[in-house]
Order: sequence, then C-alpha cells, then structure tokens
Amino acid sequence: MSPSTALLTDHYELTMIQAALASGHADRRCVFEAFARRLPDGRRYGVVAGTGRALEALRDFRFGEEEIAFLAEHEVVDRPTLDWLADYRFTGDIWGYAEGEVYVPGSPLLVVESTFAEGVVLETLFLSILNHDSAVASAASRMTAVAHGRPCIEMGSRRTHEESAVAAARAAYLAGFASTSNLEAGRRHGIPTMGTAAHSYTLLHDDERQAFATQLQSLGLSTTLLVDTYDVTGAVELAVELAGARLGGVRLDSGDLVNQAFEVRAQLDSLGATGTRIVVTSDLDEHAIAALHAAPVDAYGVGTKVVTGSGHPAAGMVYKLVSRENGAGQMEGVAKASKDKASVGGRKYALRRRSAAGLATEEIIGIQEQPADDGDDRTLLVPLVERGEVVAPTDVHTARAHHERARAELPQSALRMSHGEPALPTTYLDDWS
Repeated sequence: MSPSTALLTDHYELTMIQAALASGHADRRCVFEAFARRLPDGRRYGVVAGTGRALEALRDFRFGEEEIAFLAEHEVVDRPTLDWLADYRFTGDIWGYAEGEVYVPGSPLLVVESTFAEGVVLETLFLSILNHDSAVASAASRMTAVAHGRPCIEMGSRRTHEESAVAAARAAYLAGFASTSNLEAGRRHGIPTMGTAAHSYTLLHDDERQAFATQLQSLGLSTTLLVDTYDVTGAVELAVELAGARLGGVRLDSGDLVNQAFEVRAQLDSLGATGTRIVVTSDLDEHAIAALHAAPVDAYGVGTKVVTGSGHPAAGMVYKLVSRENGAGQMEGVAKASKDKASVGGRKYALRRRSAAGLATEEIIGIQEQPADDGDDRTLLVPLVERGEVVAPTDVHTARAHHERARAELPQSALRMSHGEPALPTTYLDDWS
C-alpha cells in the first residue's frame, strides 16, 4: 500500500471539520470548485496538469493509525473528529477538465460534489498538486509551441525539490517536451530519459581529446559532445576528427547561442558532419527559444525556467465552496463578496465554443445547468470520480495527447509571446452574482 497522503494538508482543514461536526453541518451537501481568477502576467492560456497525480493521491487519502496517533498527540482535533477521520473515505463525485486541457480565467477546472467535510479536507492536497503541475505545464506549453517541432529536453531536476523534480518532468512531458533527464520520472511515468556528460567530465581528463575519445568509445558515435568547456571552434574540429561524419551531436551551453549556432553549423558542414545535431542549453525560457527559431538549432535543453514555471511557480488556483444545501434541503449558490477576491456562486458547467473551422472562440460557462451546444461545441467537464471511485485515466501519456489536441484548437494569437488578453473570452450565461 502506498504511503498515506492524508497529512499533506493544512491544520485548519481538520479544525473546520471539528467545528462543522459540532454544528451539525458537516454532512450538508456541497459543491467545491477549483479555478484561477486570472492568468499570470503575459500568459494567454494555462494548462491543466496534475489531475492524474491528484486522483492517485485521493486513493491514498486515508487516516491510518500513525496519522491518527500524530493528530491525537498534538491535540490537533478532538476525539469525535479523530474517529470521523479514521473512517474517512471520499464517497462523492468529481468532475473536471481533462488533464492536458487549456484553460482561461474562471474555467471550473475541478468540481467536487460531496458533503462539506468530505470535500473541504481535500482542498490543500488538490491545490498543491494542481498549482505546481499546471504552472510547469503552462510554461512548458509556451516553450514547445515556439520551438515549432524542435524537441525540448527537460533537465531542471537540480533546480527544485527532489519530488517536485519528478512532478515537473511529468508536467513538462504532458505539455510536449520530448524527454527528461530525471530517471525517477522515467521509472514512474514512462517518460523517455536522456543525457550524456557535463563539463566536469571534460575537466576530469588531462585534455579535451582524451575526454572526447573516451566518451565516444564508451557511449558510441551517436553521443552528444559538450564543446564549450574551452574553445568551441577547436572542440568542434576535434569532435569531428575523432568521430567523423557520424557524430550524433554537439552541445552549446554558454555565450551568444544564436551566433554560435550559425558558426558551429557552418563548421560542421564544412567538415562533412552535415547530420550532426546542435543542442543548446544555458538557462533557456520561451523567449530565448523563440529568439533561436531562425538559428540552425536541432534541440533545446531547458532547466530552471521550466521547473519553476518560467517566473510563475504557482498557477494561482483557488478552491472555493460555490453551492451548499440549505435548511430546506435545496442547493443554493454561495460566493465570497470580497472586492478583489470575488467568485461566482453556483455549480458550473462549461463548453468550448468553436468556429466552423474547428478553432476555439469562447469559453461558455453555465450556472446550475449545462449550456446548449450549438452543434460543434466541446463539453469540457468530464467525470473523474464517481461515488468515490476514480473513473478517469491518470497516466501522463493520455494527458499529453489531449493537450496536443486542445492547443491545436486555439487561435494563433494565443501562442504569441507578447502581452495580451486571454486566448478566449469567458461568458457566464447566468451571472448568479
């Protein structure tokens, strides 16, 4: 059995349950929704990621003996609440945007239908996963979009927490990255892994010739040689001398990458290594990748910027109660009225309106009822959990395929790097507020 995920939460989630049990309201039927009020500055769309991980975490959300003992020892909640937690099993329904879907402000990304106590205790767990993974996937999607088919390699493990590194590799792969350097991500999620050597390998040897020769002998001619430890021109000449025209690739990790790429490409071609690939690294982000579009680059290695969301390490999602059962047993919409944190009450349903050409034009959100399909719209909310049982796929490969289709629906303006409005306007058919 996997380790419990039940304590990956905030203290106040449990104290709310204690108070709700005491008031007699813990079992009231409720609807919680996760959504983003806005996109990070400069972004025109976001990418839903982490849903599969969240659903797997839900399966392991159990308060076992160790968890109950900890809560009791630290007097987090009282005995009746501990007894309730010991029997906790989520029995409600969850709907959501399919993992890999694109979203805009207000999109109801996750809809949790349950009792108050069953749903509120999942808030921190779900948000911590979705906010991290969606931030990485949103940045990665921009990078792969401007790479125009050139492969991107995720290599940022050393720039984040060790478990975040695995999650980030999964999210980047979902958004189109071709591979990762992280072996645990390869093992857990079936993501292709790759890597060759760092500058330390070259510095280990007495000279660059010895380093290249031993790498080629050990890893084969298809390996990629790092050519900027000393002098790039000399290293490229040496690499082709040792490997010949069948050298797999060379990597540039510093300097003016655009000019160096042109110079190295010309040098490789003049030496007969016309099939040798050029891989560039060095703190790339989506803007640097876009700037390299005209250069003769074959692949991009991206580290820090992708695993930290390219400046936006959290997606800004919130998890709010939007509907509850009233004293008469009827469901009614509820919402915060805070001036800068207002939300729209009522259970949401969402459609993506599309043009005759199949391009997305608008996000249509109905409140309390499903909007009418005009013939070529796409329903966005799909069942994830039914009566406590996960019914949706949780693997990254399904999510990756969905993202490719969803991004292809967006208008070309959504892929621009310049500041602008969200890719799609959001229309509420019944403004409950």
